[in-house]
Amino acid sequence: MLNDRKKEILQAIVEEYIETAEPVSSKAIVEKRGLDYSSATIRNDMAELEKIGLLDKPHTSSGRVPSAKGYRYYVDELLNYNDISIQEIKYIQEQLATKINQIEELTKITTSTLSEITHYTSVGIGPTAQKQDIEEIKFVLLGSRMILAVIMTDTQMVKETIIKFDEDISEKQVKTLNYVFNNKLKNQPIEIINKPLEEYLYQEMSDMVKVIKPIIEQIKKLLFEDNEIHMQGTRRELDLPEFNSLQVAKNFMNILDEKELIADMLNSGFAEDINVYIGGENEKEELKDFSVITFKHKVGNKDIGTIGIIGPKRMDYSKVISVMKYISKKLNEDKQ
Repeated sequence: MLNDRKKEILQAIVEEYIETAEPVSSKAIVEKRGLDYSSATIRNDMAELEKIGLLDKPHTSSGRVPSAKGYRYYVDELLNYNDISIQEIKYIQEQLATKINQIEELTKITTSTLSEITHYTSVGIGPTAQKQDIEEIKFVLLGSRMILAVIMTDTQMVKETIIKFDEDISEKQVKTLNYVFNNKLKNQPIEIINKPLEEYLYQEMSDMVKVIKPIIEQIKKLLFEDNEIHMQGTRRELDLPEFNSLQVAKNFMNILDEKELIADMLNSGFAEDINVYIGGENEKEELKDFSVITFKHKVGNKDIGTIGIIGPKRMDYSKVISVMKYISKKLNEDKQ
């Protein structure tokens, strides 16, 4: 358990290191952070903080840097959750006030807004199809052997696809398709589109099996394909000192190229909170040298996507988490 003085010193070191990316000395804390303690007292406490694993001493430098354990203590115990300016609040409000017709657009705008304010790489992914209900399926005849299928869900997700057939299709068949599919699927979870549904439709409409089969296959492909991952801010983050190392920069870019890894990262954690993973706390070996912060944005009880930040352990946690909390609050206010 740290006393108040050690907490102040640890907080000053973390925030100074986040700002400068240079090892922090007792002199820097006295001169720049305004702590009312002597340099000797601060040096002694820094040595104690290093001994219990909250600080590291790189090479022969007289300064200290936070360890992963130190960052964790800072995030859990010392963080300022109101590190957001009036200008940043106005910017978020302006961006989220944009007229949005689809969930994909909302996720993309939120991802871009978060990256623009924090200057870190942000990634976002929409809700998985299985967690949504079907609001309507509409079929439109485009030609004698081609129809347009449009699927709308209760989270305002809209998917559309063109389906081609080997035989001619009539307007009457399309009208029947609209009736049967909506009668069976309206207000049902998307995961109902599986083998039992296919068998049901075959039995009900044996004369239209050749039409139904390619429709079912195409709808499955459309709804259960991997969600698009939105990404912003990579180029600006690569200007940070940590990425002067070619190996670190290469590892970072490799992570961003791994879409499955990014999706797993975004879909982990608890749905009701902001999740912070620092260095070795990340389950994936590829992420051990970085910090990841994620949050799920929801409307009521509906999961409408996940946004995350990935960056160096020397991340401005106070800024990132404050902005995430405000964005999450605005999303719930504006979209209900």
